[in-house]
Parts: sequence; structure tokens; C-alpha cells
Amino acid sequence: MTRRPWLGRSFATFVLAPFCVLMAFPFVWMLLTSLREQNTIFNGPFLPRSFTGAAYQEAWTSIEFPLHFWNSVWITSVTVAGVLVFATLSGYAFAKLDFPFRNTVFVLLLTTLMMPSTALIIPLYLELKSLGLLDTQTGLLVLYVSGSAPFAMFLMRAFFQTLPDELIEAARVDGGSEFTIFRRVILPLTRPGIATVVIFQFLSTWNEFLIANTVLRTTDSLPLQPVLFTLMGQYSTNWPALTAGLTLSVVPVVIVYVRMQRQFVAGMMLGAVKN
Repeated sequence: MTRRPWLGRSFATFVLAPFCVLMAFPFVWMLLTSLREQNTIFNGPFLPRSFTGAAYQEAWTSIEFPLHFWNSVWITSVTVAGVLVFATLSGYAFAKLDFPFRNTVFVLLLTTLMMPSTALIIPLYLELKSLGLLDTQTGLLVLYVSGSAPFAMFLMRAFFQTLPDELIEAARVDGGSEFTIFRRVILPLTRPGIATVVIFQFLSTWNEFLIANTVLRTTDSLPLQPVLFTLMGQYSTNWPALTAGLTLSVVPVVIVYVRMQRQFVAGMMLGAVKN
């Protein structure tokens, strides 16, 4: 009996170790490629004989990395904040409030998730053009927030449903308004759900390429990912500079996940217990 936990952990390690190596290999290759010389990309050893940071300097200056990095930070932050506002308010309403056609409206919002974003590019492009928002970051933010809010609302509704109704009833008896109950009683208890939405939304917005490259035509307004794509040439590619830019672009994603990892895991466990 005392040996079974040890055998179970050893078997789990044996099974998961190859998957961990497989998942980490692309990032390790990207990092090593950014630190090697151009003429040793495909004909040199996996571990470079000498390391150089020239690719990072080239990526920093050749594509105006700070400007587009700030564009990505600005667009992603506003998108995450907007999605959180809509998702938490609507998720609470669909989970805890009773109003006419609640389930019908909820189903209609969920149907928007069935359409792939690529099928909506042309209609959205024409709509932004008619509104005068084409080639503006405001128009891009409208598409990001409106396109991501239904899924985030679906997640937050599930988290709000895990909370007992007795908390809301007790707060109402004490004279709290509906918004006060939401802000002071319910919202602090859904931090794992908020962390889950933040991580998912940050990743999808930070790495989004197609819509941003379609809506924005002014180079100075572009976020980081479409600009990094310009480092790929038609006949040749500066792989050290490209991988250096990609490595730098990964840093904010790692920071956000590390900061919210504990609450994110708690949210996943809460969802598993709920199911």
C-alpha cells in the first residue's frame, strides 16, 4: 500500500515527461535560434557554438518594436477591460436575475459563437467602412470586444451560478441595491472566473493577426503580430531577427499567466467540481 503512490507518481512522470519535452521544444528552438548566427540556422548544431544578441537589436530597430509593442499593450488592455465589464454584468444578470426572455436572449448570444471569425471579415469590413471606423484602432477595439464578449459572458455565467442565492437574498434584506450586491458581495467571490477570462482574452487578443491586418492599413497603428509577420521575406527570411521578435512578444503573456496562475487553476478546479 505504501508503494502504490510512489508507483503512480512514477508512471505519471514517465507518461507526461515526453509531452512536456514536446511542448517545450518549439519555444527552446525559437530562443536558441534568436541567439545564433544567421548562417548556422539549418546547418549548425541544435545548441549554437556561440551566442549573439545582435538579432534582438535588429528586431528592436528594424520594425520599430517599441511602437508596435505599445499598440499591442494598449489594444489588448482595453479589450480585456471591455470584455470583463460586459461579461461580468451580463453573466450576473443571466445567472441571478429574472427578466423576460432571459433564456431566449442567452441562446441568441451563444449562437454568435457558431460563426467563425473568418466568415465575418467581409461584412465587418464593410460595416466599419460605413461607420467611418475603418483603419482606426477604435474600430478594431469594437470588433474585438463585441466578438469576444459572448464567450466570456458564457464563462462568467457558469461561475456566477456556482454561488448560492442565499448570499444575494441576505444582501437584499440588508437593503443593498442590485449593483452594490454585485460589486461588494458577488464580484469578489468570482476572482477565479475573472482570472480565467483575463488569461483567455489576453492570449486571444495579443496573438490575433487576421482581423488586425485586415482592418488597420496604417503601419503605425498596427499591433505587434502583423508587424512581426513582415520579417518573413518571399525568398529569404532573417530567422534570428524573427525569432528574437517572437521571443520578446511572449514575455507579456508569461507575465500575465504567472501573475494569475493560482486563481486560474482554482477556477479550472471549481469548474471541474461543478460538473
